[in-house]
Amino acid sequence: MQRTFEIIISGQVQGVGFRPFVYGLAKQLQLKGSVSNNQDGVLIRINTSEEKAHEFLLAILSGAPEISFIQNHNVSEIAFSPYEDFQIVPSEKNHQINIPLTPDFAICESCKSEIRDVGNRRFGYAFTTCTNCGPRYSVTTMFPFERPNTTVSEFDMCLKCQTEYTNPEDRRFHSQTNSCSDCGIKLQLVDTDGREFNETQNNIIKKAAALIANGSILAIKNTNGYLLCCDANNKQAIQRLREKKRRPSKPFALLYPSIEKIKQDFEVSIPEEKALTSAIAPIVILNPKESISDLELESIAPRLHQLGIMLPSSSLLILLMDELKIPIIATSGNIHSSPIISKKEEAVEKLIGVADYFLHHDLEISFPQDDSVVRFGGEHQITLRRSRGLAPNYMGNTSMKNQKVLAMGAHLKSTFTFTPNSHTYVSPYFGNLDSYDVSERFQESITKYTALFETEPEVVLVDSHPQYQSNIIGSQLATNWNAKLVSIQHHKAHFASVLGEHNLFESEEKILGVVWDGTGFGEDNSIWGGEFFSYHKNEMERLTHFEYVDWIAADKMAKEPRLSLLSVLPETDRHIAKGKFSESEWKIYNKMLEKNSLKTSSVGRLFDAVASLLLNIDSTSYEGEAAMLLENEASNYQDESYINFLSGNAYQVIPTKTIIKGIHKAIEQGLPTAQIANSFIHTLSLVIINMANQNNYNYVVCSGGVFQNAILVKKLLEMAEKANVELKFNRILSSNDENISLGQLWYHQHIKN
Repeated sequence: MQRTFEIIISGQVQGVGFRPFVYGLAKQLQLKGSVSNNQDGVLIRINTSEEKAHEFLLAILSGAPEISFIQNHNVSEIAFSPYEDFQIVPSEKNHQINIPLTPDFAICESCKSEIRDVGNRRFGYAFTTCTNCGPRYSVTTMFPFERPNTTVSEFDMCLKCQTEYTNPEDRRFHSQTNSCSDCGIKLQLVDTDGREFNETQNNIIKKAAALIANGSILAIKNTNGYLLCCDANNKQAIQRLREKKRRPSKPFALLYPSIEKIKQDFEVSIPEEKALTSAIAPIVILNPKESISDLELESIAPRLHQLGIMLPSSSLLILLMDELKIPIIATSGNIHSSPIISKKEEAVEKLIGVADYFLHHDLEISFPQDDSVVRFGGEHQITLRRSRGLAPNYMGNTSMKNQKVLAMGAHLKSTFTFTPNSHTYVSPYFGNLDSYDVSERFQESITKYTALFETEPEVVLVDSHPQYQSNIIGSQLATNWNAKLVSIQHHKAHFASVLGEHNLFESEEKILGVVWDGTGFGEDNSIWGGEFFSYHKNEMERLTHFEYVDWIAADKMAKEPRLSLLSVLPETDRHIAKGKFSESEWKIYNKMLEKNSLKTSSVGRLFDAVASLLLNIDSTSYEGEAAMLLENEASNYQDESYINFLSGNAYQVIPTKTIIKGIHKAIEQGLPTAQIANSFIHTLSLVIINMANQNNYNYVVCSGGVFQNAILVKKLLEMAEKANVELKFNRILSSNDENISLGQLWYHQHIKN
């Protein structure tokens, strides 16, 4: 006698073609039953024996769609239900949503082929998607992931699309974003006066490509937000874009037509190629070949060797690049410090002075996102920005407590983390909260999440810095929700982010935590940023730190490396920096130093000081510029003769001023700047390994923005292997302040002291 079994599969299983896959497998095995989405994931019911139910589950697990991610699965017997065949049935929702949000996926190879095939009905259609690719999170309004719960629902499917949608043999069977040129999303090309080009949909893209090729700047609405684009070999266009976007030197990302063209121009490792061609399709930081010739390198990335490169993530960008066949600038559609724009009206209002033309479309974007950015230190992936394709889920550890928690993150590179159910949601990168627009987007997204999951937090976690906007906003939200407010020290959250990412909270061994960044409010009222912690059995303690130096001129210090140099120089050596200041400035800043009581241990500011001393970089136009240029210089040194600027020094607190004095001596000796820069990073690597060896730590974890330095990461990995030290970094998460919100959550869940 047949029985009815229920299989529940949770994880990233909605919006990835899971139900059509299960349907096809059930038909193949001649099973009768149903499959549907529900609030927990995918619900399957079949009439069969217990043995065959488990065999069916194993077949599902082994053949699941590539872009799915299964976290949990369960088989149980339920009351018998008669089924005449196997069907995909409407979604069920009996309680609060308890599923991951599905991220956006880059266009798949099948869809690429269709839009390039003159004989295919989707030839040239700029919004071609299927069950394996296309926007998901960016167009979501509600869950479960069904067409009525997306902004694509505004477009009624034509008969041909509806036939595909209901045909089990078709690749678009239950593809929720299905559309075509007859029934789907429409492009609109306009000038700055709003005059529309009278062109067919296919010709619009040809015209847009021609405008870029002729030197124009285009604001192009992609499926995750607007991009500002121009020819990457047109110096005048690039300079105009820099001036209009108020971005004097920060590097631009490049969009390439193909992986083959990228390989012609850049050194591409196997991990880098894999990342570029993945369903995430992030920006990847690459080294150009010496033979590269068709790029305005100095205009694109002033004074830097490396460039951010990506492939088209959507059908629209594929078609555009097929027309152009050349690399173009593709930077976020916004003004300096503002979030990426997604609405037509806002784009016209804010980008009217930047773009020469606008390429709009009429698909509403619910959650705008920047492109994700990664780089590699050897084989190790370093996430620089976690956004489209990676967010909003964290698919590793899930919440260990049945507690509704909102973690507000930091002030810079803001994210929030929310646990409304058994899953953990880490928002995409927003930007810096000192921008009104970023703060508004940040708060709007929190409101959307609480509505989406029908949940208000019971606990709100904030950074311990009382002046961080995330703290101020979080405190107000906690009051509104009558939630418990908990503050967590910035660097301890960094440390916890790596412990959580690598499942180390239950480790029996003590773990050394190294957290190096620009700023964070310390528990002794100093500005921390060069910290060493110890973790053991759910307790975390500060071990030591870099030598305290003066913190002057508040936020100005992060923008003027000369101030960092002045602060780290021993009093007897301050004259070294005198030429970097006017007479009046020199008097003012020296008086500040005399009266100053605020101190910092920041390694980020140490990098700035070295960049000022060694490369004469005294002011910057974007965050991290000095450190990037210093790393750039260090990469020019290919020898293995390094200077340890702390050689022969015994220390408990890391002597910052000794390092600076050693670097100045090397400059006076006339050593190459590349060797000195590389040796500085080498010295910092030795500090970590020596600290581990001297204190008998076998496990070392590193976090903070300083560990975005690929040379530092690569050196550490090599040294750790020789020293038999297990080394862990943020990998899925960014090492910068984007990880703070999830680190706050894990600290709250695991740390007892």
